[in-house]
Amino acid sequence: MDLNVGIVGFGLRAGLHRHVERPGQGSRVSIVCDTSPLSREAAAARLPEAVVTHSLDELIASRPDAVLVLTPDNAHAAVALRTLRAGIPTFCEKPLEVTLEAADEMLRTAYETGTRLYVGHNMRHMPVVRQMREIIEAGTIGQVKSIWCRHFVGHGGDFYFKDWHAERANTTGLLLQKGSHDIDVIHWLAGGYTRTVSAMGDLMVYGAITDRRDNSDQRMGDWYSLDHWPPLQQHGLNEVIDVEDLSMAHLRLDNGVLASYQQCHFTPDYWRNYTIIGTEGRLENLGDGPGDEIHVWTRRVEGRAAPDQVHVVADGDGGHGGADPKLIAEFLRFAVHGGSTETSPVAAREAVAAGIVATQSLRGGGSALPVPPLPDEIIDYFAAGQPGRPRPVPAEAG
Repeated sequence: MDLNVGIVGFGLRAGLHRHVERPGQGSRVSIVCDTSPLSREAAAARLPEAVVTHSLDELIASRPDAVLVLTPDNAHAAVALRTLRAGIPTFCEKPLEVTLEAADEMLRTAYETGTRLYVGHNMRHMPVVRQMREIIEAGTIGQVKSIWCRHFVGHGGDFYFKDWHAERANTTGLLLQKGSHDIDVIHWLAGGYTRTVSAMGDLMVYGAITDRRDNSDQRMGDWYSLDHWPPLQQHGLNEVIDVEDLSMAHLRLDNGVLASYQQCHFTPDYWRNYTIIGTEGRLENLGDGPGDEIHVWTRRVEGRAAPDQVHVVADGDGGHGGADPKLIAEFLRFAVHGGSTETSPVAAREAVAAGIVATQSLRGGGSALPVPPLPDEIIDYFAAGQPGRPRPVPAEAG
């Protein structure tokens, strides 16, 4: 491949540029667009051969072969709708968007223009997830009936409550923003999508901290520290905090699987624990990084017992256990050649939809609410691998 790649948004996920420019891959970052002077300065320092601009018009006019949309979540659609209409294969960081209307418009636009859309759910490439899926697909625990996920977000105070993530206007809520990863994994491992969800949650810790400031003059590396403990001793939080720091949701999938997702942003440790129960056994990961373990039980026992199988979580070169380079490599291949991918825009939308409706339930008394499905023609188009333009491409509006 000999690809020129654009990046829109040079913030928390800007490190993905390293995987675009991996030796032997034949791709390079040719242009970066960001409205923040601080981010443009960082882009110029890291990518001295790339054009750095504040103008999305300039990026689109440069006609890159592909583009990574790495902006804050509530700007994904505003950017991606333009790049899709301009015919530029588009990578959109997860979550797809923060409203169902915007997410559905993105899929509809990709369908109408035939421009390839890829969503960055990198956990589908993480070793721990892939190994659990392989165990399930081998039939080791029988037919999956329930999945429980506990997410201990030990870095929550630094990662999500000192910048734009802390505001509903930017994220809808962390049950969506952070939870979309795990909801997508639950769906992938269970082989279905959420159709009914109920949730509860609250702002239990960080709302009590009064030390606030505008952190737009800093980047996360300027404030992150493991020394920020216990949580109530955090300082310099975002001026507005109106998202929950503790959430729990119950999901009923279209294939009958029951699942639960629990997320806490003030734990001392930072990892995910999945328990997957089937008709012939269960599995559970103890840690989610390289060298951690997946335990599998397939015999009836008295009380707690040693697992019947132990699988060591593999390692990989690059971020998230090697997931990030695989994610970018898959996108670049897809941008040029099309075909099937491990990630799915429909699955990304379904994770967003479940997270949004769960947040509505959480803030509305915890009632079970339906998750609206996509139209069949959209589902069929993406299931076929986005085969091309079914109708003329609208002109780029500028």
